[in-house]
Amino acid sequence: MHPQRLILHNELHARPSLYFDEPAHVFHMAFLANDGECDTLLSRCCPGPVDPDAAQGITELEGHALKWERHAEFLTLTLVVPSSSHEPCWSPPPRALMDRVEPFMQHMINAVQIVVRTASFSGDLSVYGFKDPSGSCIGGGDATVWSDFRLSADGTNRFLFINKRLNAYRLGRMIRRLLEIETYRMMASLSLITAKALSTQLNVFDKTLVNLSERNAGPDTGNAKALLTDIANLSAQVVSSSAKTRHRFSATQAYAQLVFERLGELRESHVGDCQRLGIFIERRFKPTVRYCAVTEQRLEQLAESVANLGDLLQARVQVEMEEQNSEILKSLNARADTQIKIQRAVEGLSIIAITYYLLSLFKLLYSGLHVMGADISARDAMLAMTPIALCVLLFILIRIRKAKEH
Repeated sequence: MHPQRLILHNELHARPSLYFDEPAHVFHMAFLANDGECDTLLSRCCPGPVDPDAAQGITELEGHALKWERHAEFLTLTLVVPSSSHEPCWSPPPRALMDRVEPFMQHMINAVQIVVRTASFSGDLSVYGFKDPSGSCIGGGDATVWSDFRLSADGTNRFLFINKRLNAYRLGRMIRRLLEIETYRMMASLSLITAKALSTQLNVFDKTLVNLSERNAGPDTGNAKALLTDIANLSAQVVSSSAKTRHRFSATQAYAQLVFERLGELRESHVGDCQRLGIFIERRFKPTVRYCAVTEQRLEQLAESVANLGDLLQARVQVEMEEQNSEILKSLNARADTQIKIQRAVEGLSIIAITYYLLSLFKLLYSGLHVMGADISARDAMLAMTPIALCVLLFILIRIRKAKEH
């Protein structure tokens, strides 16, 4: 058996729901904290030891079912407290739970309370304090859920869930979908503040890019080095912004996809004239997702534009360098031609000078022989010295050519 066979197969059962079928209050909290803080919170909430590698677990807190789940960026706690129809509409979370999570309230990103009632519900929503609520029949009409999506004084989003024909398993899964919709929606919205701050920064980057583009298109070609430095600085800032926000924007897309998938799994239908929950969420949540996606796309396009501007400037500088090199080569060729002409003139003068000195030496030799009494006529001396002079000149010319070829 493959060593990962068991682990991979058990992923099918990694995140079960809490199953119940009686009226209850469901309290759900999500905490955006690091691993160490999450471990501390779990150790406070769970009576027994917690496996550090476990993704989820179900335990009890003062006799009530408590489920915890680790996610990539957050930790969730879900507590189910059975109730009766005669209890207050919205009861506060149990003191035992609040005492344990109190030190971590600054990390709480989401809090949801769902009141589960049976089909004997009278239909009077006014007693639950909803203002202009949205409602949907879900699960093919087997349940009804209501909410006005307004936070209570303690920052909790409240739902009223009327169970008609759902058994414990279907009820647990349906409650889980509602909780995931709210938690993933909040996690996806985390990048909204980042996107707004980045949009202001992108406006500055756009103006800088326009200025650099105009400078690059201008007739002045002497500021290429300064322009290239400015483009490199802008590119570094854009790349830094992209590196800082890439993970957050990618997470937004992933969380948003989960929200829309869970909304589809509710299988909603209308309840009277009320707006459906899915429509309410989509119309107000989709603009956030689109704004973040557009901001990310804008950042990518800006990075591409800066890179293209840098390439254009480099191409322009390369062309200018090639033109300068061409002018230098032409100047070198002209200098080489001049040097060749001078060299030829020097060679000619050198041959004339050598011939003159050679003839002078022969004349001195003839004069010496004549003084010594040698009976040699000038004509005979000339005939004898001429071949020698020609051979010496020929030897000199051959040496000069070999030196030039080398």
